[in-house]
Amino acid sequence: MKQYLAQVALLVADYDEAIAFYTQKLGFTLLEDTPLSPTKRWVVVAPPGSEGCKLLLAKAADEAQQSRVGNQTGGRVFLFLYTDDLERDYQQLLAHGVTIVRPPRVESYGTVAVFADLYGNQWDLLQPSS
Repeated sequence: MKQYLAQVALLVADYDEAIAFYTQKLGFTLLEDTPLSPTKRWVVVAPPGSEGCKLLLAKAADEAQQSRVGNQTGGRVFLFLYTDDLERDYQQLLAHGVTIVRPPRVESYGTVAVFADLYGNQWDLLQPSS
């Protein structure tokens, strides 16, 4: 049997502001933006060159979901963005005004920096050790 994780749903407050953040500030590619109803869209983004898991930007539909936007994991790092050049991508985050939670540091598994998306979700930017 072969299985893989195709997408992860990320709660957002607004489709268009989330698309703008992920495409303009993080350089992700907008892969799909399909209207499903007057209030719901199927919006998928992915890092440039990615062949793996994608993000489904899911607009919070009710108060319970809205209360979780930006805090889907209770303040823990939620998503892990691997890179082949942390310094290049870190400088890009700085240039685009992305909130840096922790600057780069070397760990046994690689070099990592933590940043926050437009809603406060924490991400690891990680260049694994070779």
